[in-house]
Amino acid sequence: MSSPISSIGVGSGLDLSTLLDNLQSGEETKLQPITDAQTAATTKLSAYGLLQGALASFQTAASALGAAGLYNSTTTSSSNTGVLTTSADKTAVAGNYAVNVTQLATSQTLVSSGITDATGQLLGSASIKIELGTTAADGTFTPGSGTPTTININGTNNTLTGIRDAINASNAGVTASIVNDGSGTPYHIVLTSNTTGAKSSMRISVGSNGTGDPSTISNLLSYDPAGTKAMTENIKAVDAKLTVNGLPITSASNTVQGAVPGVTMTLSSLGSSTVGVSTDTSSMASAVQSFVTAYNTLQSTVAKLDSYDADTNTAGTLLGDSTVRTIESQLRGVFNTSPTGSNAINLTQVGIGFNADGSMSLDTSKLNAALTSNRAGVQQLFSGSDGKSGYGNQLASLAAGFTSTNGVLTTATNGVNTQLKSLGNDYTNMSNQIDATMAQYRAQFQQLDTIMAQMTSTKNYLTQQFASMSGSSSS
Repeated sequence: MSSPISSIGVGSGLDLSTLLDNLQSGEETKLQPITDAQTAATTKLSAYGLLQGALASFQTAASALGAAGLYNSTTTSSSNTGVLTTSADKTAVAGNYAVNVTQLATSQTLVSSGITDATGQLLGSASIKIELGTTAADGTFTPGSGTPTTININGTNNTLTGIRDAINASNAGVTASIVNDGSGTPYHIVLTSNTTGAKSSMRISVGSNGTGDPSTISNLLSYDPAGTKAMTENIKAVDAKLTVNGLPITSASNTVQGAVPGVTMTLSSLGSSTVGVSTDTSSMASAVQSFVTAYNTLQSTVAKLDSYDADTNTAGTLLGDSTVRTIESQLRGVFNTSPTGSNAINLTQVGIGFNADGSMSLDTSKLNAALTSNRAGVQQLFSGSDGKSGYGNQLASLAAGFTSTNGVLTTATNGVNTQLKSLGNDYTNMSNQIDATMAQYRAQFQQLDTIMAQMTSTKNYLTQQFASMSGSSSS
């Protein structure tokens, strides 16, 4: 809008600037109802945002409570974590298992004889073939199902360092490294299979690649479990061995799965441990507590927004709002419908009750007792026999519906946003009208100034003329 005019009134001698300011203030009062409506709409939009946040948290908690997998969760323990540690999935069966670890799974390690220089000593040319498989007690090697890897050594990589790098780049299933033992021929190449277990044993064959003498490399790296062994086996490739309740188990890895149903045991050392598997009722109890907390947060949010304080005559932002009434009514409707099923129990039996202010209470002693004695009933109550019909799933679905594209809260929020857009247009239009009115006032005042200035000039001229005529007459 236009700025107040400070130069008007000079020609007329009237205080037209103050008058114009007063007229502008009067015109701007027309904006106040629009501004008040914008403030009210913005406050309502913020209130809907608070409600949406509380609903989202409640939906998350209800969904977690309704998940069927929650009621199949188990926890495991190991009496000797130095020997093994455990984890479990939902298929684990409660019980105790005596485990005795007699052998850990290892990777085979082969070490070559030493040479004097790892980077400058040229070793000739050769073709190196690496196979992984199983070596029997008599040295018989049985190749595994994988494809052997062939590595070409020539003038570009025929040092110990070059051979190491070529093996590591070949993805042969082994890792090559160089160690220095401090002797006169200190540099040894060490080959270690990348996996543990008896099937990770190595056979290294060295032959000609057609361009040079392979004998030096052959004398360093050849290893045939049933024949020539230029390398020394420092560690054998063996499976882990253990017993579970006296039953012998072998595993290619120290991560043993399936020996105890649903349980993964990670072996660390030899020895004995008792593995315990039990139903994880603590996770279930925690989910119920989170649900109660989220419901009470939602309830207190609604109560604050829909409140009225008679002492201060203060109303909540959403007092009497139909959206809030709909949400409250539909939530109560779910709780008013009793679950069905052979194991069905009610909220009271799991320690949940409702206070006079509408909040939810939880008796953890009752809850834990119900989880211990009738876990199937608790599952029926919150998840349902089908994993869909329990309180948790019904309430999660309902909360999601409120904020869906056509949900009551989304619709209400969209309505306020539309109102704010309309009010913004109204404000712009009214501001333009006020500017036009003030421009008209300014033009009229400027015209008045001009006329008054002309009249003043005429008056002054006539006064001078009359004064002049009076002087002549007196003479």
